[in-house]
Amino acid sequence: MTTQAGTRVPAPDSAHRPAPWVRTRLRANPAAALLMAALAFVTVFLAAAFPRVTDRGADSALQEFVRQKGPNPTSLQTTSRTRDDDTAVELDRVQRQLVEQAGGRLTLARSGQAYGARALGEHSMANPGYAHISDKEPYPALSLLYLHDLAARATLTDGTWPTPGDVGGPLPIVVSEKAAETIGIKLGDVIDNGVESSGAKRTTVVVGLYRVNDPQDPFWDDLGCPARACLNAKPDHEHWTTSGFVDGGSLPAMVRWGSKAENFWRLPVDPASLHTDGIDRTRDVVRSFLTGRDAAALVDGTGRADLHTVSGLPDVLTRADERYRASLPLSTIGPAGVAGVATVVLFLAAALTTDRRAAEIRLLRARGGSLGGVLRRLLGEGAVTVLPAAALATALALVLLPTARWDRAVAAALVTTLIALLAFPVRAALLWSRRRPAGGRRRLVGELAVLAVTVAAVAEVRRRGVGHSGAGVDPLLVAAPLLLAVTGGLLLARIEPVAVGRLAALVGRGRGLTGFLGLARAARDASGRRRPSALPLLALLIAVTTTGFGATVLDTVDHVRTRAARIATGGDIGVSLPDYATLTEQFTRAAAALPGVRASTAAWIEPRARLLGGDRKDTEAYLVAVTDPTAYAEIARVLGAGGFDPAKLAGASGGRDTPVPALVSRDLAERLAAGPSRVRTPNGNDLNLTVAGIVGATPALPDPGKPFVVVPAGPAWERLPDTKRENHWFAVGDVDPDRVRTALRDNGGARPVGLAKLIADDATTVGKDTHGLPAGYTVHSSRETATALGDDPLQRAAGRLFRYAAAAGAGFALLAVLLTLLRAAPDRTAVLARLRTMGLPPRQGLALILTEALPQTLAAAAGGGLVALAAVALLGGAFDISTLVGAEVGDVITPVPMPVLLPTAGLALLVGLGVVLETLVAGRRQIATELRAGEQA
Repeated sequence: MTTQAGTRVPAPDSAHRPAPWVRTRLRANPAAALLMAALAFVTVFLAAAFPRVTDRGADSALQEFVRQKGPNPTSLQTTSRTRDDDTAVELDRVQRQLVEQAGGRLTLARSGQAYGARALGEHSMANPGYAHISDKEPYPALSLLYLHDLAARATLTDGTWPTPGDVGGPLPIVVSEKAAETIGIKLGDVIDNGVESSGAKRTTVVVGLYRVNDPQDPFWDDLGCPARACLNAKPDHEHWTTSGFVDGGSLPAMVRWGSKAENFWRLPVDPASLHTDGIDRTRDVVRSFLTGRDAAALVDGTGRADLHTVSGLPDVLTRADERYRASLPLSTIGPAGVAGVATVVLFLAAALTTDRRAAEIRLLRARGGSLGGVLRRLLGEGAVTVLPAAALATALALVLLPTARWDRAVAAALVTTLIALLAFPVRAALLWSRRRPAGGRRRLVGELAVLAVTVAAVAEVRRRGVGHSGAGVDPLLVAAPLLLAVTGGLLLARIEPVAVGRLAALVGRGRGLTGFLGLARAARDASGRRRPSALPLLALLIAVTTTGFGATVLDTVDHVRTRAARIATGGDIGVSLPDYATLTEQFTRAAAALPGVRASTAAWIEPRARLLGGDRKDTEAYLVAVTDPTAYAEIARVLGAGGFDPAKLAGASGGRDTPVPALVSRDLAERLAAGPSRVRTPNGNDLNLTVAGIVGATPALPDPGKPFVVVPAGPAWERLPDTKRENHWFAVGDVDPDRVRTALRDNGGARPVGLAKLIADDATTVGKDTHGLPAGYTVHSSRETATALGDDPLQRAAGRLFRYAAAAGAGFALLAVLLTLLRAAPDRTAVLARLRTMGLPPRQGLALILTEALPQTLAAAAGGGLVALAAVALLGGAFDISTLVGAEVGDVITPVPMPVLLPTAGLALLVGLGVVLETLVAGRRQIATELRAGEQA
């Protein structure tokens, strides 16, 4: 229908379609929607990422822990008696069957698999001219094995690989060229191995020499002595021993040669397939192969009734699981703090949105909107912005941080998504319920409830402890530091407005306006009531408290690890020599003159001394004769291990029967008090003693496990001249261990001879010699020991997780402050605009904003630091930090100001800079916008 003017009017029955609510609201303020989506994305990503990071660190630690044990303790070791009809083909068949059945339940590592057969027992090589060590055991010994695919791991250097031997003839074998060189074996030698039980001569013939490609390869563990001639140094039975390898067709002959033989199959479990959440399942599967249903299936599948499987993997997994559970409570504190701060930030964002749209929501209700209808529309807005961002963040965390377990990450992401989605609608619903008077009594009841829960959690932590081996995670115990932070925040929320208000009153007596007005506004919230929101304080205080607590834990771990390393070393640096060697005077002088040495002394330690007390009973004890008692006392004082007055070891001149002053361990004090006592050295000489002091430990033996006696070396040598020697050296100070090693190489003194030289050379051959020193010459450095103790993936993962949590907590705390500024921005901008019209300079306006915002930040930083110290004082004694230290220690976490002060000051500075930048960037623009209001009207 049209009018005379040609204007078309709608038909009376045309339906009016209102614009969709969600689209209209998002178009009305797209910036707010994008910011909410970004906040949801970051928060959900971190919620999903922290469990993944924890799992990755735990899995890496588990895999490294198992890998360090080597293939033998972590493999299925299956054995069976070698039959007369066994051949290499039969062993291959059993290997395939074992791999098929075990590989279906476990992931096996192909590189470490080994199988073959071994003769049980070794026999002498009685050929004339072969090397021997003593007349008591004149002949070297030979053990025989068959190893599948030996040629792939060894290189033939002379001769041929063995073939099946003739019936009744010598058994063809190959030996390593290094063993042949040491013992004197020649290619083609027919080796006399004694006589069989039947009376027949037992012989082998060397048909080839080989060289092992990689003697340090763990593959060769428990496979005899394949790469060289090994030294059997058992007392009165010293001899050389080596391994020879036979062909797979010679197994029956090897059985006759060794009287008995067994087949073996080693199936190593791949450490990379192990995951922390699957430890129990893996352990149960392995145990089933040892004594359960799978063990019976292996017997049936292979047809060998005597098949037997053993493995040390269950024990290794149990120990790894205990370490993981012990570290889990400590490594969960940081993420728990981040979760608390992030939750507060989401609530703050909801409060900001509610304040901004309060008039709109009330208008909807006034125009007949139902409570459910309005809440559904608000929930729809959140779903459009939050759900896509949350889904993308969760997927990104799962892709970027791959682990086998995903349930915890998805659950954390889901909870965070629900909080982000429901925070605004719930806040809006609370807005309508505020028609009643403010619930001061309800707030007090809620705060008292939080206080009661906190007290219960702290009491439970102190009663049960945290971080003990195998303890696992108790949510109440892990949440204790977080609950302390929440309680401190609620308390500070009541104190801070009153204190700032009093300060404002004092400043108001002066002539300036900026300070008084800023402090007065800081004591009130955006609505002008004298009850500012506790959420910003909670966010800052939780971040500061958890960061300070975690920093204290890590600082304590570092200090305790250093102390444990120093005690284990006997100082900052130590030198120990084997029994046959002695330190030279040139070395002790050169070492004492090294840069950084504050106190040093040489000592003689005799572990086989016998102590004869007044009760006439003898006790095995360590005898420690120290050259410089004054320096030794200083070392004991620095270490805190058996400190004493050096004067107690003085004044011992006299004849042979004159007692020598001695420091004794506590377990000897009662016996020595019964009467005269003396200590007897292994060569039968006696040294009379008089007790000069009782100590619980001593630097040379900080945790000996046996009684000990410390005497001055000078008087001891006067009475026992044949014991005048030094085999240890101790020092404290910042000493470079490489310089000590250089001094020991240049002034090392006597070299081993005879059997001692053979032992040293044998140790050197297998790689035990380090830094160019002979075997047994060891330089101990507390610095290197501490590094070794801390070189644990489990410890590194815990420290890395704490640093991530500290950074995330600081970021959320800064965001909480900025959201608080944004929440108060409209009211503050209006006040500043009015003051500008009355002549307030721009600089003072910006100062007013800082005066209003910074008191809360500074109060939260100071309060958080105090709460962190209180948390350490209340909870520190309950935490067992042995797993993080890397050694069993009895130290507890105690309050230390510096670890708390540094992150507190850093967080306060970060938040302060954020406030200043927000003031300079946004505050000036907002004031200018307010002043131009109405220009376009």
